[in-house]
Amino acid sequence: MRKLERAPVFNPAILSKYASIAGNEAAQKVLSEIHEQYNFWDKVKHKPVGDIPAEDIWMMAKLKRMGGYTHLKFGGYQFRWTVNDMLQGYLHFLDLNIGGSLESTSIVSREDKNRYLISSIMEEAIASSQIEGAATTRQKAKEMLRKNAKPTNKSEQMIMNNYVTIQKILEIKAEPLNKENLLALHKLVTANTMVAASEEGAFRADNDIDVIDAATGEVVHHPPDVVEIDALLNDLYVFFNEDNDDQFIHPLIKGCIIHFMIGYIHPFADGNGRTARALFYWYLLRKGYWLTEYLSISRLILRAKAQYARAYQYTEIDDHDLTYFILFNLKTMKLSFEELRSYIQRKNEEKMKLSNFMKIDSITYKQALILEWFYKEPALMLTSKEAENRLAVSTVAARKNLMHLVEMGYLSLIDLDKKKNGFIRSEKFEELVRSVNTDR
Repeated sequence: MRKLERAPVFNPAILSKYASIAGNEAAQKVLSEIHEQYNFWDKVKHKPVGDIPAEDIWMMAKLKRMGGYTHLKFGGYQFRWTVNDMLQGYLHFLDLNIGGSLESTSIVSREDKNRYLISSIMEEAIASSQIEGAATTRQKAKEMLRKNAKPTNKSEQMIMNNYVTIQKILEIKAEPLNKENLLALHKLVTANTMVAASEEGAFRADNDIDVIDAATGEVVHHPPDVVEIDALLNDLYVFFNEDNDDQFIHPLIKGCIIHFMIGYIHPFADGNGRTARALFYWYLLRKGYWLTEYLSISRLILRAKAQYARAYQYTEIDDHDLTYFILFNLKTMKLSFEELRSYIQRKNEEKMKLSNFMKIDSITYKQALILEWFYKEPALMLTSKEAENRLAVSTVAARKNLMHLVEMGYLSLIDLDKKKNGFIRSEKFEELVRSVNTDR
């Protein structure tokens, strides 16, 4: 990600040209597009209008933004943002679909909540780690998490850490943020992945840290001085925990700002991005956006990793204008919800197919689900622990379901070692399945 070209410094002399530009229909159309898309100078410089230079178009766009800014201060740093139609549209959509208390009308059915929650936590843990460079496939990572296997390298450890961290957030989501639990969260995120173990759950001790573009080696962000960290974070704790009666800030906007500020302050030697995204989840859950638990936001960020980094850069280089970062994150949340809705629709269709297995006498829904797995994956081998994670039930319940299928002849039990058994298709599996009217 190349370092951005700085925009022309705002020149009040643009006011003398205001009337002529405001009366130019073509210029007004371009200015409207710039405002709604919230373009930075790197896009605007290619949009001159007739004999009106791009610099003047940029000045006019900045003038419009200045009139709508909300201002915010952390430590000695001033930040601002504005709300355009696009941002309002995202807020409305997300309020309708991921917040509120009408869970009975949710796209996530009550009976499937645990199963979808486990899946979404896995997806978020994997993607959030991959954003920071974890090198593994989703399939291998999910297999590790389902089997509760010990990580074998740093990438797997990062994913396991994120998985544990998200589960912890679900436990403490009602608690306020303070120094103690921020450090505890970071310790969970970075366990066994830092250069020095002493850096886990500890703030950085020096200024020998920069955010570097991996492709060019350029410094794209130099965080605030280490002596400022405590003051900046103290302001962030207040921002996270309290609502200002004199200045209402929409919770989704606040969540995005909290996300940004951890990246900006960079209080840790490593793990800042993972901690920032964990705090974003924590804050939204705290504020009642309960469906956030089921969204894999980081998976969408991973697909648009360059845009994610650019949103940080736009904000920093354009007078700390947070609108760029807020818009990116709200758009990502909207897309994540739409993916969840499509995923659940597919799963519901698959659920209908399970009805064929449900025709078998004395078969429960979860047992039919297990048979579907073995039907789709002939070489599948399951342990009780993996079935527990897949089904979101206790180990005892998972083993009971598997053993029932062994007793019915569909599965066979094999010894993996002295303490662990595995379950595979029996030799009669296909014959038994064919004997059922499955329409396959």
